[in-house]
Amino acid sequence: QVHLVESGGGLVQAGGSLRLSCAASGRTFSNAAMGWFRQAPGKEREFVATISWSGRSIYYADSVKGRFTISRDNAKNTVYLQMNSLKPEDTAVYYCNTYPGTSATMSTRPVNEYDYWGQGTQVTVSS
Repeated sequence: QVHLVESGGGLVQAGGSLRLSCAASGRTFSNAAMGWFRQAPGKEREFVATISWSGRSIYYADSVKGRFTISRDNAKNTVYLQMNSLKPEDTAVYYCNTYPGTSATMSTRPVNEYDYWGQGTQVTVSS
């Protein structure tokens, strides 16, 4: 079983920044892609960003391109999400996950196909 712990969320004004972290432990896979998802109140969980093991293959949702940056530290089994120019519509609970395949596939994989999720971290952007 994979254990995922997200952190770094908080309350920020529009235009501000936050940096999220997610540490994975347990049954993690070598060469796995890692990614971020989010779920706003009353909405389905959606893909945000994913990064390959090497860090060379990265995908973003159109809604966050140019504002969010995903990165990872494989030695720590940790993935990060730097969020700049935050907007009220970015308000959501943010989750991370891992996938033993390509980041390209992870970017389109249905969220209900993941077996495990962490508790998430709340991001609230005020206008």
